[in-house]
Amino acid sequence: MSKHDTPMMDDLEKGPWPSFVSDLKRQAAKSPQCWDILGQMEQSFKDRITHWKHGGIVGVFGYGGGIVGRYSDMPDKFPGVAHFHTVRLNQPSSKFYRTDLLRKLCDLWEKRGSGMTNFHGSTGDLVLLGTRTEELEPLFYELTHELNWDLGGSGSNLRTPANCIGKSRCEWACYDTDAACYAMTMKYQDEIHRPAFPYKFKFKFSGCANDCVAALARSDLAVIGTWRDAIRINQAEVKNYLNGTNKPNGGGILKGGKFDIQKEVIALCPTGCMWMEGDTLKIDDAECTRCMHCLNVMPKALRPGTEQGATVMMGAKAPILDGAQLGTMIYPFIKMDAENEFEELVEVIEKVWDWWMENGKNRERLGETMQRVGLPTFLRVIDVEPIPQHVKEPRSNPYVFWREEEVEGGWERDVQEFRKRNAM
Repeated sequence: MSKHDTPMMDDLEKGPWPSFVSDLKRQAAKSPQCWDILGQMEQSFKDRITHWKHGGIVGVFGYGGGIVGRYSDMPDKFPGVAHFHTVRLNQPSSKFYRTDLLRKLCDLWEKRGSGMTNFHGSTGDLVLLGTRTEELEPLFYELTHELNWDLGGSGSNLRTPANCIGKSRCEWACYDTDAACYAMTMKYQDEIHRPAFPYKFKFKFSGCANDCVAALARSDLAVIGTWRDAIRINQAEVKNYLNGTNKPNGGGILKGGKFDIQKEVIALCPTGCMWMEGDTLKIDDAECTRCMHCLNVMPKALRPGTEQGATVMMGAKAPILDGAQLGTMIYPFIKMDAENEFEELVEVIEKVWDWWMENGKNRERLGETMQRVGLPTFLRVIDVEPIPQHVKEPRSNPYVFWREEEVEGGWERDVQEFRKRNAM
């Protein structure tokens, strides 16, 4: 394979930032097919269309997911990318890698593929970019038997679970995200590798409402750490923030000004649940939405409560059918008990899956199914009692629709009450 004339791609090497074009040229010394990657991209820039065509069904024996098929529609001109399949690997929890395994993986990938990697795809997987169909089975065998590595998810299945760094490195984590992600990954191997869902399904685990893996926006089922008792307040440290002994995170102090707790914390509380009485900070915890802003600004003074668990939100997705949407809060609080193998979470997951697999349409994400049937119906079928926090906006429909059993039961009770009153 020879170099191609790529003036537009070369232009991407200019400027102060690292360039993937330079990386590709360097890799082409070991993997000549990288020249054809650059050539095809140049052609796509000229034609203003992609020259990748959908790969159809391609994979390894026994697995329905993990390989994303990709072929060039110009194989004669760019033979190095005639086949260019993507391999998704299941990343470890919090992406804690052993460097010796990464070196072995890179050696294997240069042997069996293009040598190009993506750390990481949006689902979380470590992505290996570009290999031929005949290399898939040998690659899979060496990955699993020699490196003890497994494929991630692709297709209409459970995608590779992902999590934030959790209690291993973060002071705000309200449950062990590493343990939860690992436990669900190991429990649902069939659901990851053998597609059986209406469409893709993603778990993401964030230890607190800072949501460092963007579970709220990117997962069908987001497990976000929270607490259900009062925020712990160290009033002595509050005073130290007020008198300047403690430096807050962010705010006017970064611009050389003085910390203003009223302006930078209390006035920014979304529910207005905080106030000062003299130099004492007060919080109405019943109104707190656990947004984490006050804790982030004054970490020495404020800590999460001690009764910790997680909020479960469902239905987030990128714009596919009905546009992007954030997750809807379904369970305000569940316990995240690693010793009991996260039994409350497992119960939630399987209840939702049973219903969605029965009622979801082809290529319809959970959030779109929820939107189609309506939140009241969804809550009823998964046995969740509606609470005020489920209400998105005031009702605009003046009609009240009753289910048949509610009407019959209510009518009979009314008749009995009427007869009792008139008999007295």
